[in-house]
Amino acid sequence: MVLCASNAYEKRYYLNPEFESLPESVKQELQIMCVLYTEDVGGILMVVYDENGNLELKVDHEENDFFFDEIGSVLKIKELQKTKRELFESLEMFYRVFYLGEDMTV
Repeated sequence: MVLCASNAYEKRYYLNPEFESLPESVKQELQIMCVLYTEDVGGILMVVYDENGNLELKVDHEENDFFFDEIGSVLKIKELQKTKRELFESLEMFYRVFYLGEDMTV
């Protein structure tokens, strides 16, 4: 399931309407993160949940896009995974509780 995406080709940001209930600050942080990524390296960045509720950052680009920075993309994804770890963990917990129905009480 796609949480959000940014597309450098269309200059658009998308937030899945199913996640409108997220706090405004979280939605803004996701938008800033995604748009800055695509402005920096190009292509398309999608933040998606896998079937187990884990967040994944998926990158795509047009085949003839010679301006897409593949090395920069890999480095930027690693940086985001490190600097946004807390945000991603919170979003994973949110998804597991509200969409997968997991009980998070210990």
